[in-house]
Amino acid sequence: MTIKGIAWDHRRCWGPLDASIAPYAAATGQQVAWDRRSLYSFGEGDLSEFCARYDLVIYDHPFVGQAAAEGWLLDLAPLLAAADRDAFAADEVGPSWRSYAFEGGIYALPIDTAAQTAAWRPDLLDDEERPGTLDGVYELAERLGRRGRHIAWPAVPTDQLCTLITIGASLGGTPGRGEGPFMARADVEAAVDWMRRLLAVAHPGSAGWNPIRCLDHMSAQDDVAYVPWLFNYVNYQTPPRERPIRFGASPRVDARIPARTILGGAGIGVSRTSADPQAAFDYAMYLSRPAFQAGDYVRHGGQPGSRTAWTSDACNALTGGFFRDTLPVLDASYLRPTYPGFLTLFHEATARLDAVLREGAPAAAFADWLNGEHARRGAAAQVGVGA
Repeated sequence: MTIKGIAWDHRRCWGPLDASIAPYAAATGQQVAWDRRSLYSFGEGDLSEFCARYDLVIYDHPFVGQAAAEGWLLDLAPLLAAADRDAFAADEVGPSWRSYAFEGGIYALPIDTAAQTAAWRPDLLDDEERPGTLDGVYELAERLGRRGRHIAWPAVPTDQLCTLITIGASLGGTPGRGEGPFMARADVEAAVDWMRRLLAVAHPGSAGWNPIRCLDHMSAQDDVAYVPWLFNYVNYQTPPRERPIRFGASPRVDARIPARTILGGAGIGVSRTSADPQAAFDYAMYLSRPAFQAGDYVRHGGQPGSRTAWTSDACNALTGGFFRDTLPVLDASYLRPTYPGFLTLFHEATARLDAVLREGAPAAAFADWLNGEHARRGAAAQVGVGA
């Protein structure tokens, strides 16, 4: 039998997975094949479709509650020895290992870790010019405008809502995870005002960019110098690059409160319908162990889930210091909700928030809808979890 997996379509994901096929087959005799899906499908698509067709699925942690409740993915807890669990817990980057736990089960191994960070072109922006606060971002936009350059912000609907959650966490809240509303109405209104201002001064392409499109533009053109929030990608800092990009801490929303951005990354889960779940699990363990994560995973463009890799001098030398630069951001990162109804809520909220930002729909009404739907869809499942 050939183990079949589904990745998302960027070298950060498929590069190390494709590179693992030959050595794993040579060592074990097991054949593996990987297909790819879009970043949008990875972030918001129907996970059940892929769980029905593949043995292994690379997915984002907000899906974990739905996947567990619907029985799409195998609970890996019975397959993991106590020593393995302890090793993953000790080796996690930020809360990445914990992000795939749900109601006592474990539904993925952390294979990739990311967070929203700032990004900038060091050849276009001096270190002392990088803003430490959101007010400073608007001031930077004005200064860059006088030089014919811009700030940018990936502002497709998915990233709008991710940024809303980041702003809520950066204001000291626990969006979608604490008792009470998803996010205080006043915080939603303030966040909407800041995001509207950001869109008004950002590069005109921002409204159609996701993080990959934004980074591709920054690495090909010279008109964007700084981005306050986007998911970080090791590939754009790894030399040699004609126009390298650096990643680091995002600005504070409130100057009195440290910035806290949302966790991204990906886990590797085993489909409940796999014909050979043990073989799929064994391969997932091979990909997730520090030996591969700090070796071929990084060498082939991956952004690992292993702290061993992030703290490795060799991995940092290979990537221009990417892991060292961004590890503090990931260690402080915020987990998005994972309760079973959250993905449906997220999808509906993206369209509503987009209308608020682009068409001027009232932010207060959006906040009331968001908080009402959060309460209705099972917020109690998340009280006190992972905040």
